[in-house]
Amino acid sequence: MLIREHPARVITGDTTYTVYVCGRDREDGTWEGWIEFHPSDAGHPTLSTERETSQPNRAALEYWADGLEPVYLEGALARARAAAPVLPSPRGHRSL
Repeated sequence: MLIREHPARVITGDTTYTVYVCGRDREDGTWEGWIEFHPSDAGHPTLSTERETSQPNRAALEYWADGLEPVYLEGALARARAAAPVLPSPRGHRSL
């Protein structure tokens, strides 16, 4: 569930990402939050972090989302990129 679209954009190389802070409630009533990065270029995949935070309620998650600084988002993008699945080389081709 979308919690906030962050006003900052994250730029890496030639790709600009729109940042969405997302969350969901858990069975115990607490909320977990993660960050999604949507590229401006459709040729790049949308990236998502694992859980970035656990909060006691949605209001606390919104407060956390409002306090995210650009440097935190840059680190979150690096974590999301590192966690993205690596696709194997096409059959018959070797990686150099």
